[in-house]
Amino acid sequence: MAVFPTTPARTSYDVVIVGGAIMGSSTAWWLKELGFDGSILVVERDPSYTACSTAHTNSCIRQQFSSELNIRISQFGAQFVKNLRDYMKDDKVPELGIQNYGYLYLADNAQFADTLRANQAVQRACGAETELLTPDEIAERYPFYDLDGIVLGSINRKDEGYWDGGIVFEWFRRLARERGVEYVQGEVTGMTRQGGRITDVTLASGDTVSCGKVVNASGPRAAVTAKMAGLDVPVEPRKRFTWIFSAEKPLDRDLPLTIDPSGVHFRQDGPKTYLAGCPADPDPAVDPTDFAMDHNRWQDHVWPTIATRIPQFDALKIVTEWAGHYAYNTLDQNAVLGPHPEVENFLFLNGFSGHGLQQSPAMGRAMAEWLIHGAFQTLDLSPFAYDRIIRNEPYLEKAVI
Repeated sequence: MAVFPTTPARTSYDVVIVGGAIMGSSTAWWLKELGFDGSILVVERDPSYTACSTAHTNSCIRQQFSSELNIRISQFGAQFVKNLRDYMKDDKVPELGIQNYGYLYLADNAQFADTLRANQAVQRACGAETELLTPDEIAERYPFYDLDGIVLGSINRKDEGYWDGGIVFEWFRRLARERGVEYVQGEVTGMTRQGGRITDVTLASGDTVSCGKVVNASGPRAAVTAKMAGLDVPVEPRKRFTWIFSAEKPLDRDLPLTIDPSGVHFRQDGPKTYLAGCPADPDPAVDPTDFAMDHNRWQDHVWPTIATRIPQFDALKIVTEWAGHYAYNTLDQNAVLGPHPEVENFLFLNGFSGHGLQQSPAMGRAMAEWLIHGAFQTLDLSPFAYDRIIRNEPYLEKAVI
């Protein structure tokens, strides 16, 4: 567990980042990497990070999105992960890779099959190696599936699969601190807004610090943080359940991350274990502190779904399980990124709806660019701006898990 001081060393900072998990730490690291020489304070509620979305992630990356922008974001993420030591310019940083077992989307109706075809065209135009597979072609590669009712599959095995998000997060945080970013253990409980600016933030300890800019990187608590500035953002905590399990009769090859039409997904996890996940049903907003498991969800829905799709998995044993939270954007399940149009020194880095870990390298870079230059410098991420919320115009992404 990281040990952070509880009192800020200064009374004024150029940038205050609310939330020190992977998005906040990516932003802090990128600010230093891109040459920002101002003062930076990261305020983190829990330095153990045991309850944050970063700690409960399934740590996967994919290029099978429907929008070019989300594809480009993940492509940079893959490049960053595979060249982590080069990007971070530190020999202590480990070399990482991606376990490319791929994502396999299964369509059980003509409408979703048409969506997979349209998505593949966008993905291929971006350089992804997505393939469309007939049921016979799926069966030839993965004979363990029961494909009854399946009409089409979509898979990509380049830069698509599992990666060690925990390592990347650790080094974002560690190197940011080594380069002078200050982390404190605490909770932002209030903000002072004067017209179109946030002038200072108040911590639960009673400390007040003035700020040049504030970044809302508080994950599922994004709306709580925004409310302190008198603002709204349509992001709420929604539960996502994960199970690690072993099989009495394991498969003879890696299991792709299979997105079943039922809403359950499952994949290889280790040499002898597998992972499954699904949302709650119904899927309401929950309290940010609610991490209770629904054990009936496994027994009544997840296990029967897996055993139906893979008959060989008729005897499974749960190894471990957990509930995590998506920072769910109720408008369009896409990021909200950049300043509020009326409070321009309050910036959103929120609403990733399950895509956050894989998007963290690109999103942290984009936020740092905006903080330094007032504009995005590499990828143009303006479609994720807050303005679309005011207009109620979703930026649609059809490939949401």
